[in-house]
Amino acid sequence: MKIKIVADSSADVLALEGVEYSSVPLTISIEGTDFVDDEKLNLEEMLHRLAACKEKTATACPGTTRWLKAFGDADRVICFTITSGLSGTYNAASLAAREYEEKHPDRKVHVLDTLSTGPEMELLIEKAAALIREGMDFEEIVRRIDNYRKRTYLLFSLKSLHNFVINGRISPAVGALVGLLGIRIVGRASEEGTLQPMAKCRGDKKALQSILTNLKEMGFKGGLVRIHHCCNEVLASALRDGILALFPNADIRLGLTRGLCSYYAEEGGVLVGFEGA
Repeated sequence: MKIKIVADSSADVLALEGVEYSSVPLTISIEGTDFVDDEKLNLEEMLHRLAACKEKTATACPGTTRWLKAFGDADRVICFTITSGLSGTYNAASLAAREYEEKHPDRKVHVLDTLSTGPEMELLIEKAAALIREGMDFEEIVRRIDNYRKRTYLLFSLKSLHNFVINGRISPAVGALVGLLGIRIVGRASEEGTLQPMAKCRGDKKALQSILTNLKEMGFKGGLVRIHHCCNEVLASALRDGILALFPNADIRLGLTRGLCSYYAEEGGVLVGFEGA
């Protein structure tokens, strides 16, 4: 029986070794130009256009046709989507799953609303892939992934809120405070799957300390950590080193945000997925 993992592109994962996998791209629209978040994305151009943009921007979730194509001919599919608190992607994937099962009554698709994005999604995908490699049956994998999600978390540090300002989500005054005075917003993905600000920190150093403090308070004890950054390798590396100084046995890997996460994090943003209590 073939088990396949499918995830939308906000996971920042394009391929997996030893497991069937497909990434389904979202689309970012900036001043009339659509940027498809796949392996061909020109991220540098997208970020440049986003930083200079003065009009509202938008994202579009993949339609059911894209999801069905990604499911392919798999007997069983485990599908991960960005939080439904930010996107309609989960609903689109769920519609595709029902259509797939109606066409193929002997097949099953489990769609998981991760209530998160980026590196936390990567942790969930990694866990599912490991269980598939072990030869575990589909139902047990689904059960374990659902339980695992309850102890994974996402923290973030944002250097710019320009995109939130032009889309009317925050006031220009607040956006200027973050951009001009060196303020960094540190926050988390809430239990409801929304982006929840937690602290305002002046500069990357204080943002780093805030993230480390929150890691410990949220139950991190030295397990897996995945750090994705948008053009901010300095902070990402400093965060890795700070975690290792406290938890030498932590398993940490750095990666880059792709289109969708770069759209939300903007240049300088850092996202941290980790195992907690």
